Amino acid sequence: VINKMAAHTYIAISELHPNISHSKVAGIIIGKTDVKSFPDRKNIGMDRFTFGFTVKDSPDFFINVSTWGNDAYVNGLASSFNIGDCVTIENPLVATKDLEKGDRFCPATPSHYRLLVTEAHSQVCLCADMDTIDRLLPLIHLPVKDSRDFYSLGDIVANGQKLDGSVINILAAVKSIGDTKQFTTSDGRRGQRLEVRLFDDSVLSFPLMVFCCFNCFSSFQVLFIADAKISFDSFRSGMVATVNSKSIITVNPGVPKKVPFKYTCMLLFWSAVESITDVYTVSQLMQKARENPEALFGITYSFISKLDLDSSASKVIKTRCSKCKFLVTEDLNSCTNQLCPGKGQIVSATTGFDLLVDFTDHTGTLHACSLRSPVAEKALGCTVKEFISLTDGERTAMKWKFLLERCKIYVKIIPSPKMKSGIRGMVLDCSLADPGEVKQHMSALLQQRL
Repeated sequence: VINKMAAHTYIAISELHPNISHSKVAGIIIGKTDVKSFPDRKNIGMDRFTFGFTVKDSPDFFINVSTWGNDAYVNGLASSFNIGDCVTIENPLVATKDLEKGDRFCPATPSHYRLLVTEAHSQVCLCADMDTIDRLLPLIHLPVKDSRDFYSLGDIVANGQKLDGSVINILAAVKSIGDTKQFTTSDGRRGQRLEVRLFDDSVLSFPLMVFCCFNCFSSFQVLFIADAKISFDSFRSGMVATVNSKSIITVNPGVPKKVPFKYTCMLLFWSAVESITDVYTVSQLMQKARENPEALFGITYSFISKLDLDSSASKVIKTRCSKCKFLVTEDLNSCTNQLCPGKGQIVSATTGFDLLVDFTDHTGTLHACSLRSPVAEKALGCTVKEFISLTDGERTAMKWKFLLERCKIYVKIIPSPKMKSGIRGMVLDCSLADPGEVKQHMSALLQQRL
């Protein structure tokens, strides 16, 4: 259904009008609903299928598009693109919005019109013009509402039932994602819902019920949710937020610098680290990990015996697919991992520290433990951008700040048949150890021996 097309002259969404014929629009998908079916009044016993999506072509303009047709056409079209894809829409019907009917279930847009796409008259195509794609891609991170107009989770909790039934904007990060569950409505229609847990610097866990846009969510992403409905849940005895067909979710939004996103995103992570209290020697970590198939979390007071910060930047800083964490190179347009959930899509990647470190105490050495961003940034006190600008001498000095120094290391150990030791370690936090804590730890070890 979707074909790649050569670049053409496009009509801006802001200039669309019902009197324009044979229009062609290019935009990035910022919202999309699931396919639904309804009985066809003209053909008894048959169903008509439909789904909607929202496209944006500039910072200030976006428009809703609805698609109608038979099962094969609508489901084929719906499965052929996702939020974040750039598309061209050729020869849609430009119609005035009717807020009393179908448009009241769609996202609010600045346009007075909506687009209708049908198999007989229209075509939706993946945009193949790289200049157009480069122009459109940054728009995916611009919220559709004023980025300063949002509630924190603390505001929602504080207002409580005063907000019951309100539609608001929310700025928060994803804590966890539940399983998609099936349900049946009172009129027999089937649907899906997903429960996502949000957090920010004021609330550690807040429920978000999702009835569309299931692919928008990944742990520790920051979200700007436009037009989320707030309601009181008597079962939970608290407030919940709901995302529906009227909501638009912006992932990792560009917003005012005063909003502490990095802190917000990592707040829960550090809280989880602080809950780890069991202290082990290196040999105890290795032994317990081999005896237990589950992940082991613990603290070790050890020396970092290998930390190759003075290697080439390409060995210290790497780029990974945001969806599956597979290593990717900058010249690739898609992830090469055949099992990646984003396979076939334009790759979304993150660049950060990606180190393998050894740590050693009097009982042994745990080799090749993973130390990645953002943990590495916190431990080193240095961002990737700052590290790249350091001289070789400055990188070596940073290395020796930690090398052969006793550190307090929070670590996660999991079984790994691929590793020679049979286990693999991941550093969750690392800092130079407090001498008093080390003395207390060593005294405890001595007591154990006695």
